[in-house]
Amino acid sequence: MAVYLGIDYGTKRMGLAWADELRIALPLGMVSGTDCAQCLDDLAEVVRERSVTEFVIGYPLHMDGEVGKRAREVDEFSKKLSEKFGLPVRKVDERLTTLAAEEALARSAKGAVEKDGKVDAVAASLILQDFLEGGKVIE
Repeated sequence: MAVYLGIDYGTKRMGLAWADELRIALPLGMVSGTDCAQCLDDLAEVVRERSVTEFVIGYPLHMDGEVGKRAREVDEFSKKLSEKFGLPVRKVDERLTTLAAEEALARSAKGAVEKDGKVDAVAASLILQDFLEGGKVIE
């Protein structure tokens, strides 16, 4: 049984979402970002608790499709994930995902978008749902 952990990569915090064989992405919350030495340990706890078998991480291409600094950071982080956990890491085109998450939260909260990780978790769930529905995986 496949269990996916969706990640909206960030240096300050990372949004998380998960899905199982039902293939419905659900926001989980957030963990510390890659600026914090604790981030892989925080992820290890989630991987253990949820029995994760595969990672799906947003890949922030520029609007013209070019790979920039942030995408290269995701490449490096993806290598760390693969080395630490020995699980597949799928990178999915995430252009405009955070904007879509902010808009969705703004509509549901009547304009009050909080910066407590909700946007990051919703963005992670959008990334993961896109993957589950056959979204473009970056090799």
